[in-house]
Amino acid sequence: MELQADVAVIGGGLGGVSAALAALRAGRRVVITEPTGWLGGQLTSQLVPTDEHLYIETDGANRSYREFRDALRAYYRAHYPLTEAARADPRLNPGHAWVSPVSVDPRVAVAVIDDLLQPYRSSDRLVVLMRTEPIEVGTDGDHVTGVRVRSASGVLTDITASYYLDATELGDLLPLGGVEHVSGRESRETTGEPGAWPTADPTDMQGVSWCFAIDHLEGEDHTIDRPDDYAYWRDLRPPQLDGRRILSFGEPVTPAGKPGRVYTLTPNVDGDEIDLDHRNMGLAPELWNYRRIAARRQFRDGFYRSDVVVVNWPMNDYVGGPLFGVPDAAEHWAGAKALSRSLLYWLQTDAPRPDGGTGWPGLRLRADVAGTDDGFAMHPYIRESRRVLALKTIVEQEVSTTYRGDAGAQPFPDTVGVGHYFWIDRHHTTGDGRGAGGVPQPFQIPLRALIPRRVRNLLPAAKNIGTTQITNGCYRLHPVEWSVGEAAGTLAAYCLDAATEPHAVAASEAAVGDFQAHLDARGVQLHWTGGHRHW
Repeated sequence: MELQADVAVIGGGLGGVSAALAALRAGRRVVITEPTGWLGGQLTSQLVPTDEHLYIETDGANRSYREFRDALRAYYRAHYPLTEAARADPRLNPGHAWVSPVSVDPRVAVAVIDDLLQPYRSSDRLVVLMRTEPIEVGTDGDHVTGVRVRSASGVLTDITASYYLDATELGDLLPLGGVEHVSGRESRETTGEPGAWPTADPTDMQGVSWCFAIDHLEGEDHTIDRPDDYAYWRDLRPPQLDGRRILSFGEPVTPAGKPGRVYTLTPNVDGDEIDLDHRNMGLAPELWNYRRIAARRQFRDGFYRSDVVVVNWPMNDYVGGPLFGVPDAAEHWAGAKALSRSLLYWLQTDAPRPDGGTGWPGLRLRADVAGTDDGFAMHPYIRESRRVLALKTIVEQEVSTTYRGDAGAQPFPDTVGVGHYFWIDRHHTTGDGRGAGGVPQPFQIPLRALIPRRVRNLLPAAKNIGTTQITNGCYRLHPVEWSVGEAAGTLAAYCLDAATEPHAVAASEAAVGDFQAHLDARGVQLHWTGGHRHW
């Protein structure tokens, strides 16, 4: 097969969806590909509830993202038997989750995304290729000339476009197209970041989590078959965890003598109050409400037999090795899911209960929520991608409160969006462990971080922009990925309309201003309006 488009979006996560919508709304023809069965990436096929953003309800997001969040809530009001209080709540949170102010069933997010894209599919301006991934990238000098993709059934399709947007979860187009990029940790000498390690290691990456959803039916037994490798995972003490077992609820002090954290699990806990302003809450020790996506209290009595909870907890952070860049990468894909399978079995059989017993056999794997036969997410949750070597690399000193203090994040004259996250969140890694983190000030996204140093018609549109391993820790979440995608899709359409190219836009103050005016007209937030500072 051969397909032609103005913009080819390779990867259908939140960045890819946002990029495609931006280009489509600018009048362009788009092809989008996605390796799984669902568009939406970390929100859907990876089972990670959205946002984690202190100001998200009032500030710090594009109009299109706010409309998306509103549509999620509207779907529940239109189709679910909510309580009157939940229906009337302008900040309806179906899952009443600690970590997310709009925690929803991933199938609702898929439905909303499909609704947003359907008019363009109907008008033949959008082609969506599901269960399809890139295998080759053609180039001519500094230009990409085409991308060959392959479907799960083996069908090959050659896509040609004026612009190619890499919205893959792992930055797959970068190595395929010979686009200069980095992975893993950089050295302090390379980035100048005080928190960087003295040496670089491209294979030292944040662990991934293979998520799954569960509920709890008291008095029933839904214990899965004991995994063949269960004893290995049950007893494993990764060196990154300072000697504690990975399958545990933690401990106040680690075996290495460092401060730890203790978690609890209370299936179908009632009366738990969630204050979405995390400044007023301590750390989240209760796992049941941490990433809950359906809270019984929000619905008519008896509609849900149990809350539904996504398991994306410290116990299934896989640090055995990276998913790319090493000869045994396939083993780590399998290992990440194997860890989660053993975690489920441990929760059902061996996990310590407050009453002195062990295990909750009533915990039921919700394969229907995941949309898979085995009950686990379609794709592991990716925290760290390959990162393009861009015209601008955002560094720790430009966002961290440690170095910015109360001054706010570094302002960028070429801002194309804003973002925020509670932490510069760096989970344990596949190498030497967790590096420096801290907290970020509300920040901007510079245009130059979206433009490769050399290649002219390929743009990153997800977690693969010009960040370091450290700053990726706050630029990788849902609202920021959406903003990155919208900026990339709008930039591609803008360059086609103006007969220019991204490098020329970035090099001209006047062109940057004109492009920002286009973004502003779309409802893209370029600056923080409330003078917010991190707590």
